[in-house]
Amino acid sequence: MATLGFIGLGVMGYPMAGHLVSAGHDVTVYNRTASVSERFVAEHPAAKRAATPAEAAAGADVVFLIVGNDDSVRSVALGDDGALAAMPEGSVLVDHTTASATVAIELGEAAQARNISVIDGPVSGGESGAQNGVLTIMCGGTDDAFATAEPIMAAYSGTRTLIGPLGSGQKTKMINQIAIAGLLQGLSEALNFGSLAGLDMEKVLATISAGAAGSWQMANRGQTMVDDSFDFGFAVEWMIKDLGIALTEAERLGAPTPITSQVAAFYDELHAAGEARSDTSVLIRRLR
Repeated sequence: MATLGFIGLGVMGYPMAGHLVSAGHDVTVYNRTASVSERFVAEHPAAKRAATPAEAAAGADVVFLIVGNDDSVRSVALGDDGALAAMPEGSVLVDHTTASATVAIELGEAAQARNISVIDGPVSGGESGAQNGVLTIMCGGTDDAFATAEPIMAAYSGTRTLIGPLGSGQKTKMINQIAIAGLLQGLSEALNFGSLAGLDMEKVLATISAGAAGSWQMANRGQTMVDDSFDFGFAVEWMIKDLGIALTEAERLGAPTPITSQVAAFYDELHAAGEARSDTSVLIRRLR
């Protein structure tokens, strides 16, 4: 069992850290809102609570963090109270935040001076994936750092893959979000077409899900889209952030993303219409 720090007890981090405690690891948690970490320790008495990121990271073999964005990552990882300031030499920092590849490189450079390794490891699978311990983790970093962290990450994930050097995990997550955005728009148009045609959409979904059109989104969101139910899942405001990161990187690479740019604009419309916390499948409401 390992000595671990875990920073960020949000929708994803809370159950992820819980799986680590349940697996028997020695876990110290930090959250910016102290009442959340207090609640976590009350639910998981074996865990300890820290007052700063540095306190959570002190003496840890591996420190995990999952926070909001690039600036959030910097605020908990860098500086005198940041995780890197207290981590011992030879330890590993795993950043599960969906952030830019730039901040992953920045963390790597800051950590290298202290002989600490960094893995950028954004996750896919949403809140249910975190709760059920079946997240997909896409990683960038060195073989040695991944070998240290991978068996620990197994507590809350179904798939863990080292894609390449630092930054590769974040770029893979960008690909993931680009693919989902286009797929959900296509699914929205298809299901709206079927509803307007007066078809039995339950039968339609059961039929086409078994064929070439089948996907995770269709299997898990198709019926709720037909039912106009969106009070769950991956929020529109999070997708806006993720697509913004992807589009910035695409512009830097010179990679055309016309569909992604259009869907990002659709999500901006939905956000302005009060759908910020609705699941991303709410795209279909634009067509109704």
